[in-house]
Amino acid sequence: MDMAKDPRGREASTVRPLRFAAAMATAGLLLTLTACQDDGADRADDGRAPIVAPGRPGEKSRTLTPEQAAKAKPDDSPNAADHSYVQRMIEHHRQALTMSALAPERASADPVKRLAERITAAQKPEIGAMQKWLARHPAPSAGTGGPSTGHGHGHAQDHGSMPGMATEQQLKELTDARGADFDRLFLTLMTAHHEGALTMAGEALAGGNNLAVEEMANEVVATQSAEIHRMRAMG
Repeated sequence: MDMAKDPRGREASTVRPLRFAAAMATAGLLLTLTACQDDGADRADDGRAPIVAPGRPGEKSRTLTPEQAAKAKPDDSPNAADHSYVQRMIEHHRQALTMSALAPERASADPVKRLAERITAAQKPEIGAMQKWLARHPAPSAGTGGPSTGHGHGHAQDHGSMPGMATEQQLKELTDARGADFDRLFLTLMTAHHEGALTMAGEALAGGNNLAVEEMANEVVATQSAEIHRMRAMG
């Protein structure tokens, strides 16, 4: 898959890959059960099988109880950066879907129509995944020191400041455009929109703590960097 030569895309995708790989490796190792012993001699006093955490090269493995293994797992509790990213990216994606829905009847170039279809196919499921994540990890209210601003729900005034978001006037111009004019404006606005998404994903990778959010942000970087490359070639 072609990747965009976008400096922000490259930066965002490499912010914390080592941390993610190390965390996954650690969690996997700590959850590896030992092979069953014929005589049961290596079982804990309560009958539960111990968990072996392989040591580093040259070091011996450690035998842990399930409680010790749970404590040793990396803490990926969502923080304010995780919640902010997911909440804002849902709305960011929704605008991309709104723009893409205009293409079938207004675009003249088949590549633009196909691009809009790919954007919809990728971002609609991502919205669903992010909504499910929010249901599992509700954001703290403003009174508990969470990321809410205290101005209502706080989202509406954030949307205008999100990088890459088209203005109401730009959306109106896109809606009114037809043919080649639509194609040019769609590619211009969507390229900026994707670049904004890369910025937001980079911020989540740099400041977030939750592994699921990190995975979602890396997916945004990979997918939208490739699409930026295609749009620049089409423009």
